[in-house]
Amino acid sequence: MPKKYHIETKKAAPRLPKTGKFGVVDWREDCARCHNCVKKACVYDRYRQEMQYIKSLDEFSSMFFECMGCFSCVQKCTKGLLALAVNPEYERMGNGYFTPDIILTTWNQAETAGIPVSGAGYRGKFTGTGFDSMWTDMSEIVRPTRDGIHGREYISTSVDIGRKPKLLSFENNKLTAALPTMADLPIPIIIDMFPEEYHFPNLIPMLLAVAVKTGTMIIIDWEHNNLLGTYKEKYLSNIIFYLSKDAPLPLTEILKKLRLIEIADSDKSEQRIQEIKSVNPDLVVMVRVELDSYGEQRAVELASSPVIEAIHIVSDINGNQTGVEKPKFIKDMTRYIHTSLVKSGIRDEVTIIAGGGMALAEHMAKEIICGADLVTINIPLLIALECRLCKSCRDGYTCPAKIEGINAEYGIRRMTNLIAVWHDQLIEVMGAMGMREARRLRGETGRALFFEDIEEETFGRLFGKRIGV
Repeated sequence: MPKKYHIETKKAAPRLPKTGKFGVVDWREDCARCHNCVKKACVYDRYRQEMQYIKSLDEFSSMFFECMGCFSCVQKCTKGLLALAVNPEYERMGNGYFTPDIILTTWNQAETAGIPVSGAGYRGKFTGTGFDSMWTDMSEIVRPTRDGIHGREYISTSVDIGRKPKLLSFENNKLTAALPTMADLPIPIIIDMFPEEYHFPNLIPMLLAVAVKTGTMIIIDWEHNNLLGTYKEKYLSNIIFYLSKDAPLPLTEILKKLRLIEIADSDKSEQRIQEIKSVNPDLVVMVRVELDSYGEQRAVELASSPVIEAIHIVSDINGNQTGVEKPKFIKDMTRYIHTSLVKSGIRDEVTIIAGGGMALAEHMAKEIICGADLVTINIPLLIALECRLCKSCRDGYTCPAKIEGINAEYGIRRMTNLIAVWHDQLIEVMGAMGMREARRLRGETGRALFFEDIEEETFGRLFGKRIGV
């Protein structure tokens, strides 16, 4: 059995008061001062913590909102003085897709490096848009050996990036076909570039350090390579430089040390790949395709070229198609690209990398099921640093999360914790599905349920196919 992949984690306390969801309103003027006050019996000890917190309160806007919402004190108070309230600041977080609940979950994972568990069970909707219209098949969870992170059965999360041969040729029991070079990663995650509006130059060295600690890679715009400092030469095997359409090639000595490089899609993509290969034939080249109105078809066209090794399809941060009135979601676009390549008989030859809309670990697993080999992430790592996606920095105001001034040790630890938790959750999902390696999970839609398919199968004959909203 190969050595088990493991990421070292350590708890990282938040720098700022956490914007929690619930707080308790206490009408103390009518309090009877009961000797067995329900506050003393709080199973989470939140009232004592609140008193300590108030003593060190610096500003009124950072009140204590750490109530767990169990309603025990509200129900048991003999005078009915306590009431649960939702924090208005909490409801203002996020952008609609990255909801306050997702942001708070990400904060907790980055802090504790622990898989989130809801003791009261799932309280949300059973279906919705995007990834919420898809469920994974957990039928294998009853098997005693399928225990995920506990280690009685090895589950591999490693993936390969590069073009694979369609056929293998043998002569006298010896392989005669030349095998192309591929890059392997222990987890199906690559750290992507941040959108311009969320670009913080001080984070780039930290993100590279996270990539090194987790064994993965980071995509960095070649124009920003000076921000890496001394890290650039030492960790080139963890860096994927991105070249825009007009960007010059990196120096020859750098190209020869890289494992992967990414280029912007253009009508000269094949010519640019050949130019790169002339310097380093073993360098795997990824083509970045924006998922606009032509993105899906363009990805299918590129895959049919024998020169193309890997295609990086990218939506906006919310997983939506760009530049169209009624955008598709990345899950559906990936399924289209995957099934088109399967029908053409070339799916196994090219690597598909999907980026955008990955807000939770379950989204990574679902996107791979839809046909991607691996995913890229960026915004969840920013949220791990206590970002609220409040848009203040984009509007020219001071960042309330103070991202520009974070300590490197803190930043690296929080982002490493998040990737480690995502990896653990992927193993848990794969174990429950009976899958032993991430490569086999790709395109395994038979292990998933899609709301659209179930609805059409159940009601389609009665009401016809749903018209797109």
